[in-house]
Amino acid sequence: VTKADQVVRAIEGLERVDLLVNNAGGNIPEPFVNVSEEHLDHLLALNVKSAFLCAQAAARRMIAGGRGGAIVHMSSQMGHVGSPNRTVYCMTKHALEGLSKAMAAELAPHQIRSNCVGPTFVETPMTAPFFQNPTFRKFVDDRILLGRVGRIDDVMGAIVFLLSPAASLITGASLTVDGGWTSV
Repeated sequence: VTKADQVVRAIEGLERVDLLVNNAGGNIPEPFVNVSEEHLDHLLALNVKSAFLCAQAAARRMIAGGRGGAIVHMSSQMGHVGSPNRTVYCMTKHALEGLSKAMAAELAPHQIRSNCVGPTFVETPMTAPFFQNPTFRKFVDDRILLGRVGRIDDVMGAIVFLLSPAASLITGASLTVDGGWTSV
């Protein structure tokens, strides 16, 4: 998803485009002073450039189709706060939040909505190794007011809502699904 020609070919190959969920992303947790240029470039390409390219290609198809549409970018609670060892990740998610707001302003005349979902830490096979570290688990548990990490269905509900007609007047917003982490 970081190569424009591949993204455009994939999206142009679809019969029509009404909805997009931008969900590519990753993180390389490490201290700010240790971040290599290689890691920086990789995460910028994966977390920001890919979202831009996919959204641009989808929006072009939505505009051509004349039916409007909805785009949801998978951000993070880290798009609203900072966190140790996640400087680049936080930076890229803040960028995604800004991209979504700018897209909302530009695409509104075409009835295309752009929003973000900002989940907290969600237990998945990819995050499971982090949660095995008791120090990390305590760090996360101490910050989630509702007392549990996210589940995939928590995030799916927010995405489905923002893509649905029930959210037809919502654009440029970010729905945090973080158990209260960013509220304090």
